[in-house]
Amino acid sequence: MSDSRKRHEALLYHAKPKPGKIEVVPTKKYATQHDLGLAYSPGVAEPCLEIEKDKNNAYKYTSKGNLVAVISNGTAVLGLGDIGPDASKPVMEGKALLFKIFADIDVFDIEVDATDVEHFIQTVKAIAPTFGGINLEDIKAPEAFEIERRLKEELDIPVMHDDQHGTAIISAAALKNAIDITNKEINKVKIVVNGAGAAAISCTRLYLKLGVKRENVVMCDSKGVIRKDRDNLTSQKAEFATDVDINTLDEAMHNADVFIGLSKGNVVSPEMLLSMAKDPIVFAMANPVAEIEYDLAVATRKDIIMATGRSDHPNQVNNVLGFPFIFRGALDVRATKINEEMKMAAVHALADLAKKSVPEQVNIVYDEVSLTYGREYIIPKPFDPRLIYEIPPAIAKAAMDSGVALEPISDWNKYREELMERSGSGSKEIRLLHNRAKSNKKRIVFAEADHLDVLKAAQRVYDERLGNPILLGRKEVILELKEEIGFTANVPIIDPKTDEEEDRRSRFGKAYWKTRQRKGRTLSEATKLMRERNYFAAMMVNEGEADALITGYSRPYPSVVKPMLELIEKDKGITKIAACNLMLTKQGPLFLSDTTININPSAKDLVKISQMTAKLVKMFGMQPNTAMLSFSNFGSSNTETSKKISEAVSYIHRHFPNAIVDGEIQADFALNPEMLAKEFPFSKLNGKKVNVLIFPNLESANITYKLLKQVDGAESIGPVVLGLSKAVHILQLGASVDEMVNMAALAAVDAQERERNKLLN
Repeated sequence: MSDSRKRHEALLYHAKPKPGKIEVVPTKKYATQHDLGLAYSPGVAEPCLEIEKDKNNAYKYTSKGNLVAVISNGTAVLGLGDIGPDASKPVMEGKALLFKIFADIDVFDIEVDATDVEHFIQTVKAIAPTFGGINLEDIKAPEAFEIERRLKEELDIPVMHDDQHGTAIISAAALKNAIDITNKEINKVKIVVNGAGAAAISCTRLYLKLGVKRENVVMCDSKGVIRKDRDNLTSQKAEFATDVDINTLDEAMHNADVFIGLSKGNVVSPEMLLSMAKDPIVFAMANPVAEIEYDLAVATRKDIIMATGRSDHPNQVNNVLGFPFIFRGALDVRATKINEEMKMAAVHALADLAKKSVPEQVNIVYDEVSLTYGREYIIPKPFDPRLIYEIPPAIAKAAMDSGVALEPISDWNKYREELMERSGSGSKEIRLLHNRAKSNKKRIVFAEADHLDVLKAAQRVYDERLGNPILLGRKEVILELKEEIGFTANVPIIDPKTDEEEDRRSRFGKAYWKTRQRKGRTLSEATKLMRERNYFAAMMVNEGEADALITGYSRPYPSVVKPMLELIEKDKGITKIAACNLMLTKQGPLFLSDTTININPSAKDLVKISQMTAKLVKMFGMQPNTAMLSFSNFGSSNTETSKKISEAVSYIHRHFPNAIVDGEIQADFALNPEMLAKEFPFSKLNGKKVNVLIFPNLESANITYKLLKQVDGAESIGPVVLGLSKAVHILQLGASVDEMVNMAALAAVDAQERERNKLLN
């Protein structure tokens, strides 16, 4: 893209459809005069009086506890320099946007026309009662040091200059892991820091707290090495002055282990890199042009660990990994400040997170096959959904341990749940499913493990302790793919077609033949079928060699269902199986049946489908409230479809009077309590939140769940097979890795339930 096109696109983005990037959105009802009377006069007087009695009540009755000020005077904006407060506003709005989307923190951006330190400090102090925290931004050094120091001392809310501490925290976490990967010792590494501004000083101070020795640090500015014999050093530069007999960056780089660049572009040459020690660690963080270009650096030294500030290269040192989550944790315990203990907690939490298995959605966002801890992945990616529930708890705990938290957290599990809900990181239902799967791990057969995405799902299941995977497929392909994605765990790999499985094929074939010998199947045919992965996998479950089965990724649904129906018995009292999709919508979970199997179920079939679906809902710990859907409401139509729904409902009401089931009913009435209560006050669904939708035929159910998935963005678990006696679950063709992981968790919980019921009976 040309520079002129980039400029045009950037300007258009900020100007249209409305200027700017943020807006204020009401959080309370305001439609009626009554609402407005509560929002403003006279109702607003009541919280005002309560806050007058105790100013801490502002956290109870206003948005203060979740409101941060992003404040700048525009004296050091990005790489643009001193451009003034007005010109800094787009950057401050951008920072506000990042706070909101990553940590659900509301922000007012405030641009202050004051370069005098005292004037700036007094201005911020005067407006501080509005906010729960203050993020100082783009203020030049050395003024930034004094401004932050004074405000931290004189205010009782968290204050942080992100340009200093954000870069310090993220780069320190990256440095910790880079040193670990290269097997160096942190107290022995020699570090060159190029740049002596606010960020460089703060970074170096934090590295010392991490274990770096002051005598092993050489700092350079635009004049060269900062030596003790130089005149007119600021107190900050004097802190890192050296008496080593070197004068230039070139000399400083000789035998250095680490280079930290917080200066300007293209100041490091290939020759400088070549003079560094073995396995050099280079953080070239100048933006938009790094101290040495990434491709040139990695071409010069094959043993390099390279990080930059850019998103188009590995190992981006990006402040968005820090400030949203640091403030989130600080706000949530009403910390009075952000102290050194909280910053170090962020360093360790970020470093530890990079060592954990990466969610597939992160791989997809960054177009990676599989990110794994190593030279090109030393720090988490900004769009890692785990940041919201991994980093804030570490910050909150450090605030509590260091005595600056006014509202300590007691229930950490509940707090993590709340953090996930803030940014929509998963859902309660999925987390419940995963937690239950972990509680009693089951053996799960992945029948198509020689497909990359299936193997990734199995890796996730293993890494997240959701179950013990058994990998079926071509062994040589599985081994190659395991190496490609860094799946090093020693898990069973079975190729049903190999000679080494001959005995098991024979045993499975005989067991299968006994169930089909009077249905036209010969022993040789039965044994031959065991070479097919789905038949083999199903028999593993039947014979107790596995607890659950996942298949269907690479083949059409009907062709996968067939062997399952042949090999797996139905549950007691079930004559037809069905399938249900759990849709995780913005309004809550909805169970939709039957989405994939019965084309035109009878009234009797619909009764069974509703009962099987209710059983699934209860497995999730919920009370099923079932609407039997149609295009008509309670006898308003006499068509065959309406009548069969009415007949099914009538049967349920007679024989299962305690079941919360009603219909026939249109979908809008079922899902809108006000409409239902007004028009049909007699319905058993009144006062209930409907969470089960039973459809009259396959067409309507299948179309609905796919529409919800694509238009509403609802996450889907399923289709979940209902009515089989074993935990066998069939994916939709081409299911995503996340969908497969969730289905595996469901299969594990299904196997747990069957085991529990067997013990009870």
